[in-house]
Amino acid sequence: MSTGSPVGSHRVVSPAGVLPQAADRLDATPDIEDDEVRVRVERLNLDAASFRQLSTAHGGDGAAIRETVRGIIAERGKMHNPATGSGGMLIGTVEAVGPRSPLGLRPGQKIATLVSLTLTPLRIDDDLAHWDGLTEQIPTTGTAILFARSIAAVLPDDLPEPVALAVFDVCGAPALVRRVVARRTHATSTVAVLGAAGKSGSLSLAAARDAHAATVLGIVRDEAEADRLERSGLADHTAVADATDPLGLAETVIAALDGRGADVTVVCVDVPGCEHGAILSTASHGTVVFFSMATSFPAAALGAEGLAADVEMLIGNGYVPGHADYALGLMRDNPGLKDLFADRTEVTA
Repeated sequence: MSTGSPVGSHRVVSPAGVLPQAADRLDATPDIEDDEVRVRVERLNLDAASFRQLSTAHGGDGAAIRETVRGIIAERGKMHNPATGSGGMLIGTVEAVGPRSPLGLRPGQKIATLVSLTLTPLRIDDDLAHWDGLTEQIPTTGTAILFARSIAAVLPDDLPEPVALAVFDVCGAPALVRRVVARRTHATSTVAVLGAAGKSGSLSLAAARDAHAATVLGIVRDEAEADRLERSGLADHTAVADATDPLGLAETVIAALDGRGADVTVVCVDVPGCEHGAILSTASHGTVVFFSMATSFPAAALGAEGLAADVEMLIGNGYVPGHADYALGLMRDNPGLKDLFADRTEVTA
């Protein structure tokens, strides 16, 4: 019988009785139980909402951002931003595998974790000395622990590591968008993606197209993003709007979709306050998919009630079976998507 809990509850230091994601602090000791895997960390990827919050809170001061992240990891035994409740994920090399681990991993494999840093025991060895605090991706060294119920993917050979890390960070989004759009597809099916030039947004556009949506609309924040998105060819229409302006956003979406709201609205904007605009932009009986960790779910639920909006609202939980392979397939099939990701990660793909 395994000496560890498959969901990692044995790693919880406080408070007692919660699972690792809800814990204030985890035990990040590198010694593993017989169903755990230890990973030699090489790069962290902060989720977009967390990095934006940190950057805003410190006025873009990289040294202050770095010190805050270092302090969170040291204090909590994981990267769990207390302001946003989110974390990110990582890549590294498998260092040790317990004899009862069901993950199928082998020492020496380069992998990306597909579970949040908010529930991953993490210890950093270098005080983040090689990170300037100005990018979402953090080169570092240390150890991380995967549980029996964790998920990981072996890094592909045909993509640069920073690009692959960025894809894996948001790979739940396109898989769920494909599922939602495919089950609704009909002659007039429309999809609007808010934050369409970002990582999850651009993958969601590609997934909507793959699911045979009749019309795909990309909403971006400024003309520079609109130009990048139009060059990618991922959207049928591109429009500029402030996703935190409910009336203005809804007016833009409805005008772009010939006078009606979207059948599916996907929220990939990494700032708070987009809930009501997304609801107003969605047709009656439509679906809103929230993929941003900046989303206030009370605001979404109470806002829909207050607007008398008959819409289905889904939380993108980051996991759909086969999501990593699906996201990689979209990248390989869409040169414009690869270009967008290369620009975001400053890599020549």
